[in-house]
Amino acid sequence: MAGILVVAEAAGDGVSASSLELLGAAQQLSSQGGGAVSAFVAGQAGANALLQHGAATVYVGTNAALASNMAEVLQPAVQAAIEQSGADIVLIAQSSLGRDLAPALAFANKTGAAMDCVELKINGGRLRVTRAAFGGNARAEHTWKSPLQIATVKGKSFDAPEAGAGGGETKTIDAAGTARITVLGISKAESTGIKLEDAAVVVAGGRGLGDGAAFKMLEDLAGTMPAGAVGASRAACDLGWYPPSQQVGLTGKTVSPNLYIAVAISGASQHMAGMAGSKNIVAINKDPDANMVKVSKFAIIDDFKKVVPALIEEIKKLG
Repeated sequence: MAGILVVAEAAGDGVSASSLELLGAAQQLSSQGGGAVSAFVAGQAGANALLQHGAATVYVGTNAALASNMAEVLQPAVQAAIEQSGADIVLIAQSSLGRDLAPALAFANKTGAAMDCVELKINGGRLRVTRAAFGGNARAEHTWKSPLQIATVKGKSFDAPEAGAGGGETKTIDAAGTARITVLGISKAESTGIKLEDAAVVVAGGRGLGDGAAFKMLEDLAGTMPAGAVGASRAACDLGWYPPSQQVGLTGKTVSPNLYIAVAISGASQHMAGMAGSKNIVAINKDPDANMVKVSKFAIIDDFKKVVPALIEEIKKLG
């Protein structure tokens, strides 16, 4: 195949974490016959990080207008990178930029864009992606008839590759579009604690908890461990037991912690898609036949109201 182009987003002196995850996805596709991995980034600062994490060629957008990070400004530069690299697969993060840039590129190239993908693979020489459908109640697989295949990838769906010496090359692109809007200011939302998607330990609760008050127990458990955060299944969020921002699953956050403790979660496929990358899964459930129990590394078959308090006390003794 011709190759894979990762559209990276500049962040500080490097690139965003999601951009490095895209390189991990691209390398997996490359190992399946997807071709060479290249990347595009606006500004020289991010080029070294992309080379060190496995990009064979980095196309650097040098036009000062690209610093706006707006899709309509970046599109001509990315289009030039597609043409120069000869890539037939383009990967973009499912970010505010990706939501605008992917459809714009697809329209310009008379192709389609698959949004919010959680799985990617090469099948029969073509890209095949998996994404949520019907409001997260099903998973759909898509492929393309047109030569160019464009997909946005949900964060934490892939691991970033380890950094190395980096032996690739950089090429410059001076193209840029014209912005039709003016950004008057940018404000960042204030947040406290560890972000769910960045947590090393996630304690998640489901409908089996019985009511929202039980999440206080899960918060206490997460608080006993460094870098712990609390998540919830879609069912629990739909019932109003926990904020939708903490939902894990196809229509929520994708997490890949070192430890995922699933409390009273049956393990529907939509939820599993959001946490399948967890390194170690522990299930606490009364049902020995629950899907979450079957996929877990360790399972405790009992009432969480007995198990979680005992677990909290034991962890406190260790600390």
